[in-house]
This record gives sequence, structure tokens and C-alpha cells, in this order.
Amino acid sequence: RHDHDKMSSLTIFSVFKSFWDDYKKRTPQKLKIIDAYLAYVLFTGIVLFVYCALVGTFPFNSFLSGFISCVASFVLGVCLRVQSNDENRQLFKGISPERAFGDFIFAHALLHLVVMNFIG
Repeated sequence: RHDHDKMSSLTIFSVFKSFWDDYKKRTPQKLKIIDAYLAYVLFTGIVLFVYCALVGTFPFNSFLSGFISCVASFVLGVCLRVQSNDENRQLFKGISPERAFGDFIFAHALLHLVVMNFIG
């Protein structure tokens, strides 16, 4: 039984290492930057949720605004990543990476205006 658990963890580690090596080798730098942004936003949302669970939701509008901002920022970042990926060029024929980034910035500005309005 112990050997099976050791073998399983070794297999999981080798799969993760293979994935990481392939990611470092094949993923363009601009997508790595977007991925770092997505990881940051995800981490911020988790911290907000844990803080809410441990401390409380007062004031509720502030928590809700922050959490909605994290979720929406993550969704906008994923949209930017999908549109900026060269492998998806056929799906977004009329949208250049610069246009996708402009849309991302515009949507973020609009999102944060709504979030600031919701806070009160």
C-alpha cells in the first residue's frame, strides 16, 4: 500500500514537471504575463474570501465589490488570454492583440467605475 502511494505521488510529480517544462518552452512571454496576472487576481479573490469567512462581511458592500471585481477581472483576463493566443487566430480573425488589449482596458475601466459606484 505504501509503495502504491509513493508511486502515485511520483507519477503526479512527473506529470506536473512535464506540464511545467512544456509550458515554459512553448508558451509565449505575453501569455505568461497574462497568466501571472490571472494568478494574482485568483490569489486576491481567495484572500478576500478567506478574510470574509474568518472576520466577517461587515461592511458587506465592500466585500461584495472586491470579490465581484476579482471575479470579473479574472474573466476579462481569460478573455484577453484567449484572444491574444496565436493558436486561436482563426477564431478571432478581425481582432488584433492590440485591439483585444484595448477592449480589456476599456472593460476594466468600466468595471471599476461600477465597482466604485457600488461601494457607495
